[in-house]
Amino acid sequence: MKAVILAGGLGTRLQPYTFFIPKPMLPLGNKPLLEYIIEWLKKAGGIDEIIVCVSYLHRTIEDYFEDGARFGVEIEYARSDRPLATAGQLKTAEKLLDDSFVCVYGDSVYEFNLRKMLRQHKDSRALISMALLKYSTKLKYGFIDLNQQEKVTAWREKPEISGLINIGCYVMEPEFLRTIPKSGSFGMDDAVRKALEQKKIVKGFKIDAGFIDIGDKKSYLDANRQYASRLGKI
Repeated sequence: MKAVILAGGLGTRLQPYTFFIPKPMLPLGNKPLLEYIIEWLKKAGGIDEIIVCVSYLHRTIEDYFEDGARFGVEIEYARSDRPLATAGQLKTAEKLLDDSFVCVYGDSVYEFNLRKMLRQHKDSRALISMALLKYSTKLKYGFIDLNQQEKVTAWREKPEISGLINIGCYVMEPEFLRTIPKSGSFGMDDAVRKALEQKKIVKGFKIDAGFIDIGDKKSYLDANRQYASRLGKI
């Protein structure tokens, strides 16, 4: 099985860090983020054929990983001359995919049991399986409830909401790529909605832990401190 890593985004929420370094190459401890993802795919999923979809500052990624031999994997690159959003990036790898494959975003750290997800996907006969994490947050403001006569019936001060969030790790069948337009920017959410409209089977794989999002400067600095602490004192 192959894996596709989407690594072509601009990383605008992490500027100015990403002015000269693509987001997947930002260091965590003593390695770039993308190296952790490749190690996880190999160790947790037994995957050693990887396609990296690149665009912004792609030479930085290609010069570091080359053909992957140094990391015990085989790496190919799918290039676009501009960012195409998540599904649009994935589309650039279509010619390199002819069987079930894993797709992950290149701006997160994953540490859950990928083999279990692969087995569930195979047994389910789904078009796409999505890794999902339970998430809860408190809203910033209180909610006021009104009845039909506009009388206040309740005051819910900063209520907590919870649900399952997509963490950007999928197992897909090549057929899924047909839902993505041949050119232009297209999000993964739009592609999955399109599959649902076509009555395709989309499965969820729930995890309780094993995901770190590197979405903005605060989350990146928190993750960097965590990984630096694992190295011990220098």
